[in-house]
Amino acid sequence: MTSGRTTVTIYLVVFSGLILVALILFAPQPLWLGALLLVALGVVCLAIAKMMRRHAEPSVTYAVPPPVPPVEHREHRIVEVALPSAWEDYDFVFSATVRWSPTGVGTDESFVNAEALAVETILTRARRITENRPPGRASLVQHELSGALGRMEPDDTGCLRVMAESVTLTLSEDDRERLAKLASTRKENAVWEHEMRYQQSRRAYLSENVLKDPGSAVVWWLAKNDDHVEKTVKDIGLLAQLSSAANNAHVPEPFLHLVSGPVNGERATESEPYLMNGEADPPTSAPRTPADHFGAFLLSMDLSEGDPERALLSRQISDVLRKNGRQDVADELNNRFDIPTASLFDDFDPPSAPPDDEPDR
Repeated sequence: MTSGRTTVTIYLVVFSGLILVALILFAPQPLWLGALLLVALGVVCLAIAKMMRRHAEPSVTYAVPPPVPPVEHREHRIVEVALPSAWEDYDFVFSATVRWSPTGVGTDESFVNAEALAVETILTRARRITENRPPGRASLVQHELSGALGRMEPDDTGCLRVMAESVTLTLSEDDRERLAKLASTRKENAVWEHEMRYQQSRRAYLSENVLKDPGSAVVWWLAKNDDHVEKTVKDIGLLAQLSSAANNAHVPEPFLHLVSGPVNGERATESEPYLMNGEADPPTSAPRTPADHFGAFLLSMDLSEGDPERALLSRQISDVLRKNGRQDVADELNNRFDIPTASLFDDFDPPSAPPDDEPDR
């Protein structure tokens, strides 16, 4: 029965009830009794008609869809498989849980080794990534593999969908130690190259500008001593000798009278005392060597033994002499002033090299 018919039936029953009540209250006894019988007869007829229509209408049955079978996932753990990196002989160590499910198409699963196909698919996908990555970035490549292998993708046969989870990627302990040594060596070499270029620029500056001639040496010394003009004038002779020794030449004629002791290969006919820090040296008949003049120069600058600036200046002058072919004089300075072999550039702070190939710990 439709909703419209149900509504009509309800209205008929209500109206019949109202008529019956009115007859009982206001009509004589015989009249309302007849009406009651009529109403009862109508109700019975409606009930019979309803039952007949219910049996006449075919029952509608709705087909229940069959339950969807659950997707079957299978898994297998692979541990410590070597995968190549971008560097020869440096292999990644790969581990992962391989999961797969049949697609229902292609080759019948009963005729293939699904586990072997799934493992081969994951290793092939992983190798395409690792063989183009440097070994020093194992942890970064591990996250890249987790994302690339974390999607269900069909294998080459089309009968499986394969993914991997719980991916780990490391290097062997020996390879990590080797990469750490290589990175340390590269950094030390970069520092050494910076120091070497710095020394070369200093030597070029001293030989080509400062010690080019006595006049340039005097100007340089005056600039270093600010307003100590009188001290600079007293040191002109030493500066002339120093610039001449650096250029492997004789002291120029205009500066000879400022130089004490024999110069330009001359030998003294009689010993002459030389004042050093206010004290006279004992008379000697031996000619004064370049090292003697350089020592007097250092003392006139108030650079006592053990002064770091004394060692630095001695090293620089020695390098300039070697550059100009005076190896003997340079060796004499080294032996005379005991120049330390440690680097003179401990305060040099080179720019940090990018640790592109440092291994992940």
